[in-house]
Amino acid sequence: MPKLTVEGIGEFQIPEGKRLVNALREEVASDQLHACGGNARCTTCRIEILSGEPSKMTVAEKQILEARGVTGVRLSCQILCQEDMTVRIISRLEGSGRKDCGSACTAEIAPTPVEWTTKT
Repeated sequence: MPKLTVEGIGEFQIPEGKRLVNALREEVASDQLHACGGNARCTTCRIEILSGEPSKMTVAEKQILEARGVTGVRLSCQILCQEDMTVRIISRLEGSGRKDCGSACTAEIAPTPVEWTTKT
């Protein structure tokens, strides 16, 4: 099981292949935002990966980050926990003015079909 270290919160064992957004909500019990329900549309699930960044990303993640001009972050809804990693949560419910973190995210990465590409 991969180890997920969340800056300022702690270390957690995560089932291999679990979506990072779900691990942050379920195992870590954080208030990570995910307003679009994990469909790579809103970018509210942004995190910074401090170590262990996956070399692959979904085409949907790459496109939305490029379209919004956002760099230096990843979308937790588009990452599978497969290796140890250390992250910093950027988008949290606390202080956001939102009523909740967002609708539940499925276990599988969405939107489908999922296409993978290299990060760079």
